[in-house]
Amino acid sequence: MKSMWRARVVVAAACAACGGGGGGGSGVEPTLAADHPRIYLSRNRERLVKALTDNRPAAMRFKTSVDRWVSGVDVYNFEAWNAALLGQLTGDPKYCAAAIKAIDKQVSSAQSAISKGNAPAVASDSYLDVGYFVGDLALVYDWCAEGLTGSQRGAWLAYADQAVYNVWNPGDATWGGKKIDWSGWAVDDPSDNYYYSFLRATMLLGVAAHGEAEHADEWVTQFRNTKIADQLVPTFNADLVGGGSREGTGYGVSMRVLFHLYDVWAGSTGETISTLTGHTRASMLAFMHQTVPTLDRIAPTGDQSRDSTASFFDYHRNYLQELVALYPTDPLAGPARALLAGSSIPAMTSEFMFGHDFLYDTGDATAPLAGLGTAYYAPGIGELYARSSWDKQATWVNLIAGPYTQSHAHQDQGSLMIYKDRWLAYDAVIESHSGLVPNVDAHSTVRIVDAGGATVEQNNTTDAKVVALHQGPGFLHAAADLTPVYTKAKTVQQFQREIVYLEPDAIVVYDRVKTTGGTQVWQLVGPVSPTSSGSHSTFTYPEIPATKDTPKVPGHSLEVERVLVPPGTAPSAYDFTQDSDFSGGFRLDETAPAGDNRFLHVIWIDGAVPGAVTPGTDGVTLTTGGKTVVVQFNRGAIGGSVTIGDQLTTLGTGLDPLPELAAQAP
Repeated sequence: MKSMWRARVVVAAACAACGGGGGGGSGVEPTLAADHPRIYLSRNRERLVKALTDNRPAAMRFKTSVDRWVSGVDVYNFEAWNAALLGQLTGDPKYCAAAIKAIDKQVSSAQSAISKGNAPAVASDSYLDVGYFVGDLALVYDWCAEGLTGSQRGAWLAYADQAVYNVWNPGDATWGGKKIDWSGWAVDDPSDNYYYSFLRATMLLGVAAHGEAEHADEWVTQFRNTKIADQLVPTFNADLVGGGSREGTGYGVSMRVLFHLYDVWAGSTGETISTLTGHTRASMLAFMHQTVPTLDRIAPTGDQSRDSTASFFDYHRNYLQELVALYPTDPLAGPARALLAGSSIPAMTSEFMFGHDFLYDTGDATAPLAGLGTAYYAPGIGELYARSSWDKQATWVNLIAGPYTQSHAHQDQGSLMIYKDRWLAYDAVIESHSGLVPNVDAHSTVRIVDAGGATVEQNNTTDAKVVALHQGPGFLHAAADLTPVYTKAKTVQQFQREIVYLEPDAIVVYDRVKTTGGTQVWQLVGPVSPTSSGSHSTFTYPEIPATKDTPKVPGHSLEVERVLVPPGTAPSAYDFTQDSDFSGGFRLDETAPAGDNRFLHVIWIDGAVPGAVTPGTDGVTLTTGGKTVVVQFNRGAIGGSVTIGDQLTTLGTGLDPLPELAAQAP
């Protein structure tokens, strides 16, 4: 083992010059401190100590929680680094004593499993929790170094070093000299949630054990160069333009771990790496638009295994507060702080998360959410969001059309979701017990059924695209070519969806669908059963009375007018509880025969479209917002026109930029 104490070292030297793709960032040469603590505190200690001495509420909640744990209370999911941090900031040895005891227990348990020829818990589920186990160990090792004996250091580092080695060398993984290889799942996939756990273990161990463990400096290089600069950054820059995660909003919230690592790296080395990719900042904007107007839930995109309802949780709070910490003076930071303050989680609700409120309790000023633009498009994840305003009673609309490449993503290409005070049209995953419902029939899109009666699945690793996007006074037009998700299906020749969102409460939807054999099913999924009469269907949502803990939720109706559908189209209602995985949810099905078909629907909330809807040839005339609106689509190609009052706008292909801030709107 190398000597423990070394002069202050430039990371570039330890990283074989951090060369190649390792450049960029803030332009500050990264350095690691020679002595402990190396992680985070050299640049953040003063701020955190002041929060404690000033008795700030977040600091006091954190200290009280740590004191409970140190006294022997079993705090769910509590990590020892919380106590180690408090020990560093207060100088009270009881905190490090408790933290060291907890890590000793982890290491002893691992040694016991290894002695029996088994892999330890850190290797479970393809090393998913290696960031949790080794990250906790590394932080305690660094922040409580003075309290460790030589034998503890040796045992801890040997175990942690082997775990990180095994992660990056799955075919050569060993425990106690016994080969116990594993699949290597996601070691080269920066878009997968496992990857961020791998990075956490690697970076924290490398920095904590710099100069003390055989592979420590190699792990620093592995994190900063091999994985961040040479793999994650080019992947994100190519695949995740506009921010967010292709895994959806459930598993995608794991990116909070990545954003935290950016901050910890800056606090430990002085180098900013969050700016190596535009994905970081863009994710702040994408997340705010993914949050529905009531600020208590997130768009339920993809698998939702922790909570199928996608309710706002501590992890969502942490995701956004990490991003604000990385961009504290950005114009987006003020509205982001306002969203956090106005959300259903203005402070962490779980004790094991109190430490994050303490770390990021900056007290900086907010700015009105109304200062943001009302629409956002993230092409890397294929998500378009629009809302009538940033008021909590606003209408929110989502169209999905983009890459389908991750296992936790859904077959939801072309799907619409609509929200106003509550879900009016959603992903049926919300009503599932598992939170894992990827099928086409759970989404508000067009389902293709082959001649044998089987649903034609959307292809994984394909790329639907938004091919037209334009925002004008009072409307948003978008068109999506969804045909690529059916390239493996010979029965499907075309699927295109265009929408014109008429603010605040009406949407015109036009679909071009061409198939051979079987049927085409136009779907709209919602929490209540629709009723249909003639060309009209209605989802009626009664008022939900207030309780001691929740405000009253107004009643609403979602109206659907079939303006143009293929001859022989028949509406029906499907109850999702026919499947044992579902506790609720319904689907309006409009089943049409195969062919080169066109569907034109007008959807509105409450009385947003009074009077008759007048059909035209692939178009419609209606009244909304006190103005006559004519929407016309081209039958054979993307585009058409929208006329609001006397203002005519021609619609065509091409994507116009959407303003980030309301002040930038034309």
